[in-house]
Amino acid sequence: MRLRRCWPVACLLLAMAPSAWAQASPDSDAILRALARPVPAATPFVEVRDSPMLKAPLRVSGEYRRPDAETLVREVRAPYAETTTIRDGEAVLARAGKPERRFALARAPELVALQGSFGALLAGDAEALRRHYTVDAQGDTQRWSLRLVPRDPKLAARLQQLVLHGRDAELHCIENMPVKGEVQRTLMGAAAEAATRAGDAADLAALCRGGAAGG
Repeated sequence: MRLRRCWPVACLLLAMAPSAWAQASPDSDAILRALARPVPAATPFVEVRDSPMLKAPLRVSGEYRRPDAETLVREVRAPYAETTTIRDGEAVLARAGKPERRFALARAPELVALQGSFGALLAGDAEALRRHYTVDAQGDTQRWSLRLVPRDPKLAARLQQLVLHGRDAELHCIENMPVKGEVQRTLMGAAAEAATRAGDAADLAALCRGGAAGG
C-alpha cells in the first residue's frame, strides 16, 4: 500500500551530517551551523509510515543524494524501486518500465516555502529558516531536538510541525507531524541501519528520539 510522500522530510534530510562541533548547551543557530554539509553528499534513510489501515508500520528504505547544491535525489530501493529528482523547481519521478512523470513544485505554494527552507538548512542560515518556521531548540549536545513550526498559513493547514532529533552534530531522525493523519518518522545514518532491526512502532519511536545505540 502506498501512502502519501512527505516532501518536507525529503527536503530536510540531506542537509544533515556530522561535522566538528563542541558546545555544551547548543541553541538552534549552533545546531543549524553544525548540520550544514557541503556537496556532494549522500545518506541512507528509512521512512516509517504508520496507518490504522496497516497491520504494521510500512518501512521505505533507500538513499538521499545531493550531487550538487541545486539537486536532491531520493532513491527508494525497498519495498519498491523509484527515483525522484528535485531541481529547478521541478520534480521528476522515474520508475523502471514507466515513462517519467514531471510536475512543478510551484503548483503547491507551500512547497515553494519548503524549497527556501531547504536552501537555508544547506547554508546553515538560521535567519532564512526563521522566515518560514519558528525554531526552538531543546536539550544538550548529547541529545537535542529542534522544533520547526511553519509560519505560512497554507503550510500550517497541512503540517503541524517538524521535530529533528540528534546527538552532537548528527541528525538521527525527523518526525513529521501533520495536522491530520499519523506521524511519519524518517531515520538516517546509523539510526536508519538500526531501524532495519527494530521491532514494533514503539521501538521505532524510541529509536527516533534516542538515536542509534553508541551513536
